[in-house]
Amino acid sequence: MATPPPPQKPPTIFSPTRRRSQRQRMRALQCRPDAAHYLAEDMAEDVLDRLDFLRHEPKRALLVGDISGMLAKALAARGCAVVRADPAPLAGELPLDEEQPWPGEASFDLIAHLGTLGTVNDLPGALVHIRRALAPNGLAIMSWCGAGSVPALRDVMVAADGARAAARIHPQVDVRAGGDLLQRCGFAEPMSDSRMLDVRYASFARLLEDLRAQGLSSCLARPGPVLGKAGLARAQDAFAAAADADGRVTERFAILTLSGWAKALRAPKF
Repeated sequence: MATPPPPQKPPTIFSPTRRRSQRQRMRALQCRPDAAHYLAEDMAEDVLDRLDFLRHEPKRALLVGDISGMLAKALAARGCAVVRADPAPLAGELPLDEEQPWPGEASFDLIAHLGTLGTVNDLPGALVHIRRALAPNGLAIMSWCGAGSVPALRDVMVAADGARAAARIHPQVDVRAGGDLLQRCGFAEPMSDSRMLDVRYASFARLLEDLRAQGLSSCLARPGPVLGKAGLARAQDAFAAAADADGRVTERFAILTLSGWAKALRAPKF
């Protein structure tokens, strides 16, 4: 019998070191009273809405990326025992590498990932680990910024780079690819959808500040060259040119949400 080939290692799109530094910086910025966390709050509200719609009442939940603490507080108020984890943990949180198996037993009837899975190199592997960490009949809900996000920033950076456009925004997952991944990774009743969140900005600097505060700066393994003063000036000019009559630019965040259950899959009928 022929020996099967070894599994292929996923390509290194993101730098684990830069990703960890990016998230550590984000956690530090979140300590500021004016830090932006509207994406995490929107994702947390969506998780609660889905739980209510599905009438799923978890007793033990694993929360990853709940940087505002909103979801943890809401679930605790419902009598759910909450375990918090993060790739850059604070006090009271467990360290987590999404590309490694969860070290404990499969005992969570809810796993919610907020904003962290968009920059892992092995997304299918991360989803398999989440599936295996669920208790029977457990539910996983995973949200992050997917395809279609930050179109205004893309246009501004193309203008800033001029004739030599550089890779500055990482690849993003769309709804169809997300649904296919859920099926491949063994989730029952997989659901993949996207919703738009529009935010208006009066300055390019504030847009960048909000992105850094929410862990959305670049962590590509091969980032583009430093923009420099001339490039930054072109970016600011392009941002100003895109402003509406109120002097603001609308940026869009396409929040991709994947959900699925840990249930026995039905055997196909022939």
